[in-house]
Amino acid sequence: MFLSIIIPAHNEERHIGATIDAARRAAREASRCFAERVSSDDAPSGLEHEIIVALDACTDASESIARARGCIVVSHDRRQISATRNLGARIARGDAFLFVDADTIVPAPALRQAAEALEHGCVGGGAPVKFDGHVPLYAELCLTLLTVSFRAARLTGGAFFFCMRDAFLRAGGWDESLFASEEITLAKALQKLGEFHIIRHPVITSGRKLRTHSAGEVVSLLIRGVKSRLFDDNRMLRSREGLELWYAPRRDDPHVPGT
Repeated sequence: MFLSIIIPAHNEERHIGATIDAARRAAREASRCFAERVSSDDAPSGLEHEIIVALDACTDASESIARARGCIVVSHDRRQISATRNLGARIARGDAFLFVDADTIVPAPALRQAAEALEHGCVGGGAPVKFDGHVPLYAELCLTLLTVSFRAARLTGGAFFFCMRDAFLRAGGWDESLFASEEITLAKALQKLGEFHIIRHPVITSGRKLRTHSAGEVVSLLIRGVKSRLFDDNRMLRSREGLELWYAPRRDDPHVPGT
């Protein structure tokens, strides 16, 4: 299997180096584990990989950090996460894709479980997440509920999303009419094509939005997002307006990555 790890980024100099390093370590560890199974007739010989960093309107050091780590870098100026993920996918050489948010750490067991799911015929899948550092109690409770609900519905967030290339193309890729919740749309499209699997091992993603926005801001946005999907044909999700949690200038996060 050749795996393209695609990392979309907008001004992520604080996180992206650690994200790239973790993804590369995880891919190499998964490759070693696969190679040890060569005694089996149907075992793969390894897991080749590439890392693509897709930059969107970056004005910081994200590009130089990615290039210094040997990544393939591509860029545009759209300020839209779905379009930026598609930008990376268009130049990817792999027969499987793994989309990882630029503030997410991928442990080796998570990547290995994703690769094994694809090897055994799944068209795609995702992972549960844990937050780095301290986040408010309401966020931990909401995450627990969301994790259970997503596993039951075979859905996933965008922090860690994997799929086979051919299934991704047949599903139409990331929906560029959406500025949020695009991972739900793609997951549902992939479910129509085959098994969509949620692995067991979590990935670690930044809790910065929960540390820098109030509970009222976060919960209000979630409620409006759910209502948009259920009652008004995703109208709210088709514009950056009202989606400041993702598209407004970032607020200072007191948490230092890696601590």
